[in-house]
Formats: sequence, C-alpha cells, structure tokens
Amino acid sequence: MANTGSTLLALITGAAIGAGVGLLYAPDSGEETRKKLKDESKKAQDRLNKKYTETSSNLTEKAKQARVDFEARLEETLSSASHKADDILTAMETKLEELRKQNAKLQKDGKGGDSKDQPNKAVV
Repeated sequence: MANTGSTLLALITGAAIGAGVGLLYAPDSGEETRKKLKDESKKAQDRLNKKYTETSSNLTEKAKQARVDFEARLEETLSSASHKADDILTAMETKLEELRKQNAKLQKDGKGGDSKDQPNKAVV
C-alpha cells in the first residue's frame, strides 16, 4: 500500500515538474501553451485514474482472497474443535460407564454382607 502511495506521489510530482518546465521553455503563444497544459493535465489525470482503478481492483482481489482464506481457516478450526469435543464426550461416557459398574459392584457387595455399620453407597 505504501508503494502505491509513493507511485502516485511520484506521478503527480512528475506531471507538475513537467508542466513547469514546459512553461519555462515554451516557444509557443499563451493560447498554444494553455492548450498543451490542458492536454498534458488530461493525460496525467487519465494516468492517475488508471492507476487508481488498478489499485482499487488489486485491493478488492486481495480482500476477497483474505476472506476466502479466513473462511477456510475458520472451517478447519471449527472442525478440529468438533472432533475434540466428540473425543471428550466419548471419554466422559466411558468413565461414567466404568463408575456405574463400580457402583453396581459395590452395591452388590454391600447387600451380600450383614454389615449395618457401612453407609449406603449412592446409585448412579
């Protein structure tokens, strides 16, 4: 972006210097000099408009590409997070099943004996 600004500044500066030099060395009449200045300023304006259009087009393309890249990275991140969440849920379900089995075993072992001093175990 800074490079484009420098280019535009150089273009405008060159046009102004060229117009000034043209005035100093103009062997033509005032009317002819004004016509040449008008033509040169029109050419400079056309070059400036062309450069502006090119720069605008480049920026638009870069913005579109940045958006596509961002969306792809976002999709990848969301997919990865979803897989990790699934892995965590699976691990939690496995652990819950283990705890249920352990609780059932403890309940079974506690009912078989006549120990009334043992507190009741919670059933999940």
